[in-house]
Amino acid sequence: MVRIAQERVRDLFGLAEREALTGHPELSDRYVHLARQVGARYNVRLLPEQRELYCRGCSAYWIEGRTVRTRLRFGRRVRTCLRCGRKRRTRLRAPRTPASPAADGAPPETMREQEAQVAILDTTDESESPEEESEQE
Repeated sequence: MVRIAQERVRDLFGLAEREALTGHPELSDRYVHLARQVGARYNVRLLPEQRELYCRGCSAYWIEGRTVRTRLRFGRRVRTCLRCGRKRRTRLRAPRTPASPAADGAPPETMREQEAQVAILDTTDESESPEEESEQE
């Protein structure tokens, strides 16, 4: 039952987007309202991407510039619904950097440093090759 509800919510948000783009905002708002009702009835959480698409106050499907205004202030994104005036504030985070391969906490090496170390290892391997030792004797 939950899987069917999740599919229905996904389909309703798809319909809401399509109707908003074709110029029927009332119908898109109705689809969002129905999707929220289905989610509440079957205890289905909306995806984070879906939660960013509508107003929690009036269930209006947000279209940038027409039904929502977005401002970036003090490390936050403030989205104001142009229908009911409700504001949603979300904290902006810096993009995460991948974890460094060094487990000892040393700063990660740059690609040039890694290439230089590989080049040094390659030159030392070549100078100690057994062919050179036999030629020297």
